[in-house]
Amino acid sequence: MADITERKYSEFYKKEMSLFGAFPRSDSLRFEVRVPRSFGTYYAEMQIHADALDFPDDREIYLPLAWSGIDRGCDVYTLNLDLMALENGDEKRRLFYYRYKISGANEEVFLGGEEPEKLLGCGEYGDRQLMLFDENYRTSVSLREGIIYHIFVDRFRKSGKCTPRGDAFINPDWENGIPQFAAYPGAPLKNNMFFGGDLWGIIEKLDYIASLGTKTIYLSPVFEAASNHKYDTGDYLKVDSMFGGDEALESLIKEAEKYGIGIILDGVFNHTGSDSIYFNREGNYPGKGAYRSKNSPYFGWYSFRSYPDDYECWWGVDILPRVKSDSKSYMNFIFGKVIPKWMNKGVGGWRLDVADELSDAFLCGLRKTVKSLDGDAPVIGEVWEDATNKVSYGKRRPYLRGGQLDSVMNYPLRGAVIDFIKNGDSEKIRTVTGGLYRRCPKQSSDNMMNFLSTHDTQRILTVLGGQDGEGLSNAELAALRMSKKERENALRLLKLAYALIAAMPGVPCVFYGDEAGLEGHRDPFCRMPFPWNKIDENLFLWYNTIGKIRKSEPLLRDGLFRNIVCREDLYVFERAPSGNGKHKMLVVINRSRNELSLGFDEKVTELISGKKGVKEIDLAPFTAGYIKIPASYAITDECFG
Repeated sequence: MADITERKYSEFYKKEMSLFGAFPRSDSLRFEVRVPRSFGTYYAEMQIHADALDFPDDREIYLPLAWSGIDRGCDVYTLNLDLMALENGDEKRRLFYYRYKISGANEEVFLGGEEPEKLLGCGEYGDRQLMLFDENYRTSVSLREGIIYHIFVDRFRKSGKCTPRGDAFINPDWENGIPQFAAYPGAPLKNNMFFGGDLWGIIEKLDYIASLGTKTIYLSPVFEAASNHKYDTGDYLKVDSMFGGDEALESLIKEAEKYGIGIILDGVFNHTGSDSIYFNREGNYPGKGAYRSKNSPYFGWYSFRSYPDDYECWWGVDILPRVKSDSKSYMNFIFGKVIPKWMNKGVGGWRLDVADELSDAFLCGLRKTVKSLDGDAPVIGEVWEDATNKVSYGKRRPYLRGGQLDSVMNYPLRGAVIDFIKNGDSEKIRTVTGGLYRRCPKQSSDNMMNFLSTHDTQRILTVLGGQDGEGLSNAELAALRMSKKERENALRLLKLAYALIAAMPGVPCVFYGDEAGLEGHRDPFCRMPFPWNKIDENLFLWYNTIGKIRKSEPLLRDGLFRNIVCREDLYVFERAPSGNGKHKMLVVINRSRNELSLGFDEKVTELISGKKGVKEIDLAPFTAGYIKIPASYAITDECFG
């Protein structure tokens, strides 16, 4: 039997929106279910219920579909649904799950799943998700206009202008030095060895950064802190002197603006450092920190089990005492002093560390504050799973319903891309991308941070090189490098991986040094100094080319996404105009050992090679193509043999 499919038409958008499963709360949808006539359908209904985690006693609603006619061999059944009626006056009722019951001549089926249009059996694929969001939900436009370049400040570029603190020591070997590491993962470590990178050094390399198609620089934490990573904030109102202080950040913002580049900061608001003006366990700050006095103005920010030495910390790390993010005093400080100070100096947005640990009240208040200062400033959360239905600490989180985040870091995509590029897992990339972009509001998908490496993960080159480092000690990992053959293979695969994520919905985010060929295992070995004298020029040229295309092509900023071919050695998807555009983009990832020849009836342009006005495109083994074709040109799996 042919597929049973669902189409959706939105009154809010005045057009078909079948690719999506998230809509404005005030929308009205017309659902169309198409069933092959051979099924002999005599009854169809939608069965829908609110999220059982938030509404365990909610009753399922049964909504009959009306037969509307016959179209191309299918019975068409329709349902008009007012989404505000589903909400029923409760703004928390924004997440729903539904299935279709189709009764035919010989069988009855229950269909759901997360394919954009094709309906699948609920027994294997589950129900379909429907999420409602605020109709005035807007996300950053400028963030989408180029790549994000993520810099771990201490390891990018040393200007020599900054003086180290007395308790810090500088590793003088920028080219070959190894970051300080603990005896084993999780063991205590001072993290007081620096390589000397600073904000002045970033200014020196703005030409280089801009050449990658960069629109936004995302900085690792820059506020005063004892460690080299700065996730242990000592003072939110000061930039660390080893990074150049407030003056260096303000200068970076001004100089970057000349290149059309904005700056976003890493907001670490779930915890502070124990060595901070707020906690002051080490006694390095004047005044009363919470550890030293119950009369401290900061005492109410922290949770002490037994004062003063037993307190809640982030993952039990005692130098990172956890803050009660729903404390009114704390929120007043962050929203009234911290965010305004830095945004008034030109900071253009925030990435929120461990967003799952922050309260809903904090996230809502922070977004409201940020948007009041700059309506286009992005607020991106560190969320490792699907943010549309994420559960943390037993609670469903409303991250992408309009009141908290613009978007999130796209960890699900990273995993799917790696599994496809490295192992040929086409089913995973099909289901992850098809479902992820269906469940998300489009404005959130367009702002997702698409990355291959971060300061928390292995370097992508190392991942693709085939070494996982499992079972090895930190000392062994510090010395482990890929062989020449492994590295050559990894470089070939990395080009494919970057071309893929750069063309997906969202914003490609490059972790400093990936484009230069840096390798490295788990933290801290993924945080090596930038290899300024050993840049892999061929890889850099690829990143440069892809970055420029991404920055110049509107289709890659907000085009509609649809999977076309998902095979072990071939992945093809399209980015189509959401309006009346004349062209669409065909993205072809050829991970086979054979050349791929593609013929077209009309003249097309392949952007990576620069070939224009041709009817045939040849893609070499292990390479990618961005093919611009007429929007009316129909492309299906069958086109690829």
